[in-house]
Amino acid sequence: MDAPSALAVDRLLDDPSTRIIVCCGAGGVGKTTTAAALGLRAAERGRKVVVLTIDPARRLAQSMGIDSLDNTPRRVAGVAGEGGELHAMMLDMKRTFDEIVEAHADRERSEAILANPFYQSLSAGFAGTQEYMAMEKLGQLRARDDWDLIVVDTPPSRSALDFLDAPKRLGSFLDGKFIRVLMAPAKVGGRAGMKFLNVGMSLMTGTLSKLMGASLLKDVQTFVAAMDTMFGGFRTRADATFRLLQAPGTAFLVVAAPEPDALREAAYFVERLAAERMPLAGLVLNRVHGSGAAQLSAERALAAAENLEEGGIVDQESGKAGLRDAEGLDPASTPETGSPTADGPGSDAHAETETDADVDLITAGLLRLHAERMQVIAREQRTRDRFTSLHPEVAVTEVAALPGDVHDLAGLRAIGERLAAGVPAGA
Repeated sequence: MDAPSALAVDRLLDDPSTRIIVCCGAGGVGKTTTAAALGLRAAERGRKVVVLTIDPARRLAQSMGIDSLDNTPRRVAGVAGEGGELHAMMLDMKRTFDEIVEAHADRERSEAILANPFYQSLSAGFAGTQEYMAMEKLGQLRARDDWDLIVVDTPPSRSALDFLDAPKRLGSFLDGKFIRVLMAPAKVGGRAGMKFLNVGMSLMTGTLSKLMGASLLKDVQTFVAAMDTMFGGFRTRADATFRLLQAPGTAFLVVAAPEPDALREAAYFVERLAAERMPLAGLVLNRVHGSGAAQLSAERALAAAENLEEGGIVDQESGKAGLRDAEGLDPASTPETGSPTADGPGSDAHAETETDADVDLITAGLLRLHAERMQVIAREQRTRDRFTSLHPEVAVTEVAALPGDVHDLAGLRAIGERLAAGVPAGA
């Protein structure tokens, strides 16, 4: 099978036409670390970068030496190189929603909206709000033009497709039939019109009151009346940001672990990006295992371990013991006495025999560990081969599994170097 083309990470980062990099993939595959490492490497190569993360674990802040991240980009100290800057921020979806309201409504109306109980629930946890606000924040950052590269860490969700789907879903909800029905009384002019409409509305609201509760329905209607002039803007901005993601200056990186579920979702995402005509740069295969002794197969390692454990390897005896056997002497006896004594030289031979047995057991254990590692490597390779056979056009770079979490700039720098070089695991 032909190897997939290598992902040229540095060429992507250095290209001034690349303005947005979106790291996406299933949850728990290392999107946040990848986004941070890419941002740091780009900054140290001279670009002015902001990393937008939606990760709730706040690992990005810790690795960049920042006490906390919030909705305002903060500059990261300790970036090497000349001319580059690195800023980082964490999406606060409620604050982003509040900023939209404050920017598109007068003070009196914005205060009414912000105090509305239904709005507070919607902005804090309505399905799709986080993904929608990530798109809103991306659009805001791009419009400011303060950075020449924006790296986006997409929200951790059960499906990587939520980042593309949720903005449309929320936009459809805010501009949908249900909202328009609730807005209808405010849009009908004249007392006669209101009287006519209220006959039908009273029947509907009576039913909705039973389903939603009278208090909630009132909150929703008050919210809708206050937001009347803003609903069209949500859909417009979502569509504009969606087009921005399709533009040539945007590059998607699919991040995956070499595991069946993660690569299955990565393959699905690759196909979805192609269907949406969004530019895919390649696949980052994260946490790949390797070995410095790959020439020793799992089968040979297991066979050697079994021989050591059973004492079946005939050439493991020392040369000294072999000579004694050839002379017809007891291997445990001494030349002087012919038999061991409790405190004499023979006790050293006995201790040496026990030491050799311990070494054999330790060696056998290490061989078994190596066999397990080689089996993992083979399984990961088969999984990767299935992906590349389905998508041979996708460029790939590998990042070796590390013994621990990345918690500082040095760790991010090392990840960036491996991303750029495509260093195979174990190298």
